[in-house]
Amino acid sequence: MRYVTITTWEVMGGVDFDLVMERVNGKRLPALKELGADRVQVIRTSPRTIAAISEWPDKTTRDAAVEFIERVRKEVRTEDHSRMTGEMLGEVVGEV
Repeated sequence: MRYVTITTWEVMGGVDFDLVMERVNGKRLPALKELGADRVQVIRTSPRTIAAISEWPDKTTRDAAVEFIERVRKEVRTEDHSRMTGEMLGEVVGEV
């Protein structure tokens, strides 16, 4: 069964949002694809916040990547000057 994670992030004040997104698009998103994510989207939700939606083929694939994901999240705090503000995850139970 397909599995989705949704994380929300805040870019610290004074940090160039476009530069952060350049790093995210160039480094973070491709890494998730390499780990098995089928699709990753980033939505700008305010001038300083984003939501990242990662779609995985199943929970097993996502769980196999969790150690790497946690390591990257720690790097993001220092390299991208961002902080994760929330996370939701679970199996897809409906779709159109």
